[in-house]
Amino acid sequence: VFVTLLLVGYREGCLWKRGRDNGQYLSRKFILTEREGVLKYFNKHDAREPKAIMKLNTVNATFQPAKIGLPHGLQITYLKDNSTRNVFVYHEDGKEMVDWFNAIRAARYHYLQVAFPGSPNSELLPKLTRNYIKEGYMEKTGPKHTEGFKKRWFTMDDRRLMYFKDPLDAYARGEVFIGSKENSYTVLPGLPSNVQGTHWPFGITIVTPDRKFLFACETKEDQKNWMAAFQIVINRPMLPHEYAVEAYFKHKP
Repeated sequence: VFVTLLLVGYREGCLWKRGRDNGQYLSRKFILTEREGVLKYFNKHDAREPKAIMKLNTVNATFQPAKIGLPHGLQITYLKDNSTRNVFVYHEDGKEMVDWFNAIRAARYHYLQVAFPGSPNSELLPKLTRNYIKEGYMEKTGPKHTEGFKKRWFTMDDRRLMYFKDPLDAYARGEVFIGSKENSYTVLPGLPSNVQGTHWPFGITIVTPDRKFLFACETKEDQKNWMAAFQIVINRPMLPHEYAVEAYFKHKP
């Protein structure tokens, strides 16, 4: 019994991890420890210092076999200096990947029980891990709206709309915070009449208290689906901690 108790909330093993810069998958040692509240990985199996430490309070995991192009591919994200960092991993053995996914969920559950004492399971369970509201390609232009539109991969993760040059990039090129309608966020079909430089015909304008973000979709269907995704988030009142995230986005360099 004593041995089992020690192992609860702890998992160690090797996963194939995609290199941040070269896209090559290499075997890395991963350790999940509830006691320290972290998931960490090591570049060498005998290394003493971890290459990265991911705090469980910001960790998310979601299966992405189609996007990663490997069966059982898992996308793990965490916040590093308030920006999202993507880590892509897989294992040949599907059960091993599912066990890691469940271990992350279990560790998140225990973290949330401590962070939100007295909260019912019905509130905690949806927070263990989350799938993205929507992902796909759109075009975007810069803040002055005079730059050409560039095709980017977008991921809508709760209130963070992130865009990447490549879907498997480690870091987003940028992130946009999507608040609620009570806080003057709206989504509109189309683009302002003076805007040029888009290759795709179906525009979307997101109005925030500070500026307008302009996107273009390839098809009418894409436009409709992206607008519906934005509307879900805009219609939801903001939670207390989300005001802090919004403030960070407004003041970040």
